[in-house]
Amino acid sequence: MAEDKETKEELVKEKEEKAAEYDASQIQVLEGLEAVRKRPGMYIGTTSSQGLHHLVWEIIDNGIDEALAGFASEIDVVVEPDNSITVTDDGRGIPVDIQKKTGRPALETVYTILHAGGKFGGGGYKVSGGLHGVGASVVNALSTELDVVVTRGGKRYYIDFTRGKVKTPMKIIGDAPEHEHGTKVHFVPDPDIFTETTTYDDKILVQRIRELAFLNKGLQLNFTDKRKDTAEKLSFKAEGGIREYVEFLDKGKDNLLEEPIYVEGQYKGITVEVALQYATNGYATNLLTFANNIHTIEGGTHETGFKAALTRVINDYAHKSGALKENDEPLSGEDVREGMTAVVSVKHPDPQFEGQTKTKLGNADARTAVDRMFSEHFSKFLMEHPAEGKQLVDKAMLANKARAAAKRAREVTRKKSGLEISNLPGKLADNSSKDPEISELFIVEGDSAGGSAKSGRSRLTQAILPIRGKILNVEKASMERILANEEIRTLFTAMGTGFGDDFDVSKARYHKLIIMTDADVDGAHIRTLLLTLIYRYMRPLLDAGYVYIAQPPLYRVRQGKMMKYIDSDEELEEVLGQLPPSPKPEIQRYKGLGEMDASQLWETTMDPDKRRLLRVSPEDAENADGIFEMLMGDSVGPRRQFIEDNAVYVDSKNIDA
Repeated sequence: MAEDKETKEELVKEKEEKAAEYDASQIQVLEGLEAVRKRPGMYIGTTSSQGLHHLVWEIIDNGIDEALAGFASEIDVVVEPDNSITVTDDGRGIPVDIQKKTGRPALETVYTILHAGGKFGGGGYKVSGGLHGVGASVVNALSTELDVVVTRGGKRYYIDFTRGKVKTPMKIIGDAPEHEHGTKVHFVPDPDIFTETTTYDDKILVQRIRELAFLNKGLQLNFTDKRKDTAEKLSFKAEGGIREYVEFLDKGKDNLLEEPIYVEGQYKGITVEVALQYATNGYATNLLTFANNIHTIEGGTHETGFKAALTRVINDYAHKSGALKENDEPLSGEDVREGMTAVVSVKHPDPQFEGQTKTKLGNADARTAVDRMFSEHFSKFLMEHPAEGKQLVDKAMLANKARAAAKRAREVTRKKSGLEISNLPGKLADNSSKDPEISELFIVEGDSAGGSAKSGRSRLTQAILPIRGKILNVEKASMERILANEEIRTLFTAMGTGFGDDFDVSKARYHKLIIMTDADVDGAHIRTLLLTLIYRYMRPLLDAGYVYIAQPPLYRVRQGKMMKYIDSDEELEEVLGQLPPSPKPEIQRYKGLGEMDASQLWETTMDPDKRRLLRVSPEDAENADGIFEMLMGDSVGPRRQFIEDNAVYVDSKNIDA
């Protein structure tokens, strides 16, 4: 016990010495801040809601960097009543001494000069989260107000800014206990920049904060939304890291393994974490990859390394166990990943991002690191757990047989020369333009609505594909059954992209795939089935931003010459309350798209100048993934519990709720 105490004291002393070394000399300056307000999209991607939330991620990332360096254990995120944001961490506190190159306090430098921070070779951090490392100054530039309180060395320091410029120079505002340290940042997003919205979405914030807790084992992240009457503090902490993430993603599934396989370690300075589980009867694959806490939705070298190792190790084990004979066809990547949920996370000292959205990891050494670490551990696991190994191989071999049986059906969906209209009698009404960028494919529920849509559409740009009833639930179906389904096969063929691992988004014949269903329970169900299909087997369409949901009106109100389309019961009550008593308004409720004639459907739902489309983002689809599994999967218990928990919210007067 005495030795343990001495060891702990030595570790604490070493940590304090390292903390003392983190000073202004480690803040490196690369360039100024001139262009941020002029071209904000270059730094945060977009000035829409996504960019607005990116401001929060950048500040949280600074706290996480302190955690990765071993100095922070807790981060608080608060949405204030006025919709501003406060982020507090218990790290070392941003240095406050003079930075030699600028002659200004390091705290001021970090928030006023682009690429100034401890992440640019100054020795402050070995690994840092986030994409750019420009967070503090960019957030400052895009905020009407930003203020910082730093606690370190027994003092509290304060500085504030207006649109990136110093308002109150750094000053000491009081003493603090020697053991207290950290940084508190408060900012107000600038409505001149974020013209679409400056309102934060608590669901988006909670989802990302929870994700960051899973990705940073042992770090506690708290969230409070003070805009609500009851500002409940939500806390997230995952001692098991991404192992708990896989369990969270697989909630409600019947799993093949008693607990997820988990790998953690380092290879040449790269930290690697992998966790995976298999559903007993599942077919869908859910693979999430991250690099320095960034969700790499386009994959990259770390994902390639994991896939290669998984396929190779399972094939080797299948041969050694005798399940595969010497001349048998090896199991494919699709075979070994069927029914799998996995999370791969790497922390790289110098991440290189590529791809359309800069979310594809390009470092070659990341592939080697993940491949070596995972294959070594996974091989050992299979040798030590022969029963589980046999189950994994049996599952992959069943998938292999189904894949072979589906080969002929797959060929039907592949075009020999352009789109084979002869395969789609009476279904697809194609548009005349061959330019995918202006072409739209409407998936329309029912022949009646399909007829109206065909008559009312713009023939140059809009194609119509009617579907009958509810398509196959792909969450419960093998690939063989999926490809045998005429409605699904028709959609695959019409898009021209292929599906699953063979998907090629560059071959998409339409850059807008619009789901247009009735505004009732059945319509919502069909929409969910279609989104499940797209998410599982046509995912790149979501990543490219090609998937939309049409918004048909619920009511039409006519009074004299006045006619107005209404979207909700609440809006109907408001409109009726504003109308004169006479003549009596005529109210029509559209229970289905088929109740509209061609001109009404065009005017309300299809006319690009008047319609309202909801674009489905990858984040939307990911958030819905667990709901897809619960509502559409095999496990009855979680689905029953969801219905029981939410039945109270359904208005008995309007069962369509």
